[in-house]
Amino acid sequence: MNRKKKIKNILTKKAKKANAKLHKSNKPKYISKTEREKLAQQESLDDSIESTPESE
Repeated sequence: MNRKKKIKNILTKKAKKANAKLHKSNKPKYISKTEREKLAQQESLDDSIESTPESE
């Protein structure tokens, strides 16, 4: 009985892992703190460039 239970357990775990790989998470990708700071700094530069009037 133990042998059957062990084999069944192994196969169910393998099936669960395969199924989990098929369904991707909806969680957003992690962005490090330094990357967030860089993006914020870049956005602020873009906003400041857009807000300054251009001389023609």
